[in-house]
Amino acid sequence: MDSSSFYRDTWVEIDLDCIYQNVANMKSYLPNRVEVMAVVKANAYGHGDVEVAKTALEAGATYLAVAFLDEAISLRRGGIEAPILVLGASRPSDVVVAAENNIALTVFNKEWLAEAQQLYKGNKSVLFHLKLDTGMGRLGVKDKAELLSILEAIDHYPYFELEGVFTHFATADEIDTSYFEEQYHSFLQMLEWMPLKPKMIHCGNSATGLRFPDMVFNAVRLGIGMYGMTPSLEIKDQLPYELHEAFSFHSRLVHVKQIAKGEKVSYGATFTADEDMWVGTVPVGYADGWIRKLQDTYVLVEGERCQIIGRVCMDQFMVRLPRKIPTGTKVTLIGGQNDEYIHVDDIAKSLDTINYEITCTISFRVPRIFLKNKSIIEVRNPLLKQ
Repeated sequence: MDSSSFYRDTWVEIDLDCIYQNVANMKSYLPNRVEVMAVVKANAYGHGDVEVAKTALEAGATYLAVAFLDEAISLRRGGIEAPILVLGASRPSDVVVAAENNIALTVFNKEWLAEAQQLYKGNKSVLFHLKLDTGMGRLGVKDKAELLSILEAIDHYPYFELEGVFTHFATADEIDTSYFEEQYHSFLQMLEWMPLKPKMIHCGNSATGLRFPDMVFNAVRLGIGMYGMTPSLEIKDQLPYELHEAFSFHSRLVHVKQIAKGEKVSYGATFTADEDMWVGTVPVGYADGWIRKLQDTYVLVEGERCQIIGRVCMDQFMVRLPRKIPTGTKVTLIGGQNDEYIHVDDIAKSLDTINYEITCTISFRVPRIFLKNKSIIEVRNPLLKQ
């Protein structure tokens, strides 16, 4: 690794072999007719969009999905040529950009489509997927008349092509499947409204693909499961195969000192030493996504759990050490040391949130190191504009 890749002792490691294995496992688990659409929005859930996309495609994914057009263009600029679907709303005026970059957009109401058709003056085909709202309450068509109006408008406009239709489940990751089943049957009914079906029909996220592989039609949108994390703790013990967590987060001790009983640590003086003790400073803070609510949680140092003491600062936090430990010693915030392991789910539980939020929150200023076969293949550090 080039020593100029980054100049701080804090980094995230992304094990691309885990990404590959998770995609390959889903691909082999699904019926043969079902494609895998790898969801790489939000910088691949904080993992690195281009690197994850390439690995997912190598593992058998055939399509990519993002949240908005900028993310899709980022992939194109990164050399990705595979089909890409923008799942969220795009401006009607940006249809020309989508066409020029061969990016499929989501149609979610007839007014949006009418404006897009009025503004588009190009001569390249524009691909669309029609979003149906079966109970998520975000984007999507619910009314039969509106759906038929959209289909008629697309059919009469030469450069607009309906490639797919989809919906999204609100509770596929919950034990109680009653609302999931209600949405599924609503989707079936709405599909019956369509005189001709497009080539792609997809309703399955990771939870649906893992739990109900026979109900996903011909594509699964593989998001959280691709990164090796369970869609919810509620169904963790129901998964059909092992997920391999790709994300780990590390730093190093940059200062070690002994403080006396009664001394205080960090802003607000919220921690008071109950005995003479060793304290280590770690160069990670809430600007990196390690927020102040993580005070009193643990990190790993030399394979031992060490408590974060005092308030987490913008760029640093302090830990209680069991003894004097040399500066430069590796600190693991997420991941393993020896036989100890801190999972993304552990951090999510501490913050009363979900694992998705944790990896997405680790900010751009933390360099990502990409590994294959345990070897570094690339380092991405946006701060140095590589």
